[in-house]
Amino acid sequence: MSTLAVPRPTHTLVDSLTMVRRSLLRLRRYPSLTIMLIVLPLIFLLLFVYVLGGTLGAGLGGGRADYLAYVVPGILIMTAASTAQGTAITVAMDMTEGVVARFRTMSIARVAVLTGHVAGAVVQTLIAQVVVLGVALLLGFRPDGGVPGVLAAFGVLAVIGFALAWLSVALGMVSRSVETASNLPMPLVFLPFLSSGFVPTTSMPAGLQWFAAHQPFTPMIETVRGLLTGTPVPASTLGLALGWAALVALIGYLVARRLYETR
Repeated sequence: MSTLAVPRPTHTLVDSLTMVRRSLLRLRRYPSLTIMLIVLPLIFLLLFVYVLGGTLGAGLGGGRADYLAYVVPGILIMTAASTAQGTAITVAMDMTEGVVARFRTMSIARVAVLTGHVAGAVVQTLIAQVVVLGVALLLGFRPDGGVPGVLAAFGVLAVIGFALAWLSVALGMVSRSVETASNLPMPLVFLPFLSSGFVPTTSMPAGLQWFAAHQPFTPMIETVRGLLTGTPVPASTLGLALGWAALVALIGYLVARRLYETR
């Protein structure tokens, strides 16, 4: 018989911290997963800067260095999306190996199990983004927004990472196998290509331009780009970025919690 009960707020906090610690220990014990998720964004960064950067930079009215400054925010968002794939895989592993089933028989706050995965995903995302930004700095990127701009950008990136973490947890829980979990988040990795992350939306055909202007990643990328480069970020753009993040987080949370209770 299940010993599940409704935990008091203090127990919920303690359970959540325990699950967060479990996720962080997994990151430390299996650093290869984090490294693997960093490799893809770095490959795209080097590809776009050194292979396509000269031509694309000229299209922006500058050179390779100008394109590097333009593309870094898109690569940082892609890094968050790439990390979501790893989160879905770890959640699916817990589901298929019976770990979550074991937790459900214990007197643990249900949200704590999910919170542990989300917190671990956010930390993993920020680590990956720091590495990507470090490589960009080595390539010559200089954030004109200075330290305040970089900190503000990473604040926004943390919010985006939090939202994608909840979505990836839901995708991991709905997957019937680890292989399925590795494939479901793939559209998140490629969606930045259909945004303003790599080329201005004005250079796209009309239909694609409309989609790029109205999809979630475009205002997120524009917000991060403005903060890093020190250019003003319109309140509407910031509002759309945070609004999309809040909506994605809410949907991911509701779906993940529902699946946790029913599967």
